[in-house]
Amino acid sequence: MADYEKLFTVEEANATLPLVRAIASDMANLARDVVERRERLALLTEGRDRQEDSPYREELVQVEQELEKDAQRLQGYVNELTQLGVEPKNAIEGLLDFPSVMDGRVVYLCWKLDEPEVLHWHEIDAGFDGRQPLTAGSVSGEEPGGSEDSDPIDL
Repeated sequence: MADYEKLFTVEEANATLPLVRAIASDMANLARDVVERRERLALLTEGRDRQEDSPYREELVQVEQELEKDAQRLQGYVNELTQLGVEPKNAIEGLLDFPSVMDGRVVYLCWKLDEPEVLHWHEIDAGFDGRQPLTAGSVSGEEPGGSEDSDPIDL
């Protein structure tokens, strides 16, 4: 079993959402902007010779440098989330996973930017397509190998 810095209960994951939502929103907005600008840049430069004496060379270099700075800002958002114990899965959609424990195994609590709270989970290897709705007591919040008779978490 992989080591996780933090394992979240549903309540703990939901308690972090104000901060996580703010970071994920900034990350998603910037990611969409970066992708759009990269696509436009690719269209502008496609099939063109990038000669040193081109009148647009300086402007292209500046645009590329700005994109690199924004890529670094995106990495900063990813780092903030991972320091909180959250695993970003899709920056553009603001899709995040919170490691948790269910039935003695690690699973992910799954949250997407447009959702009001953490309402889904999936197996570690299932991804977004394997999402299942949380039900009362489905995530115990106990450490792997912990007591079997701990009270389940109320959702």
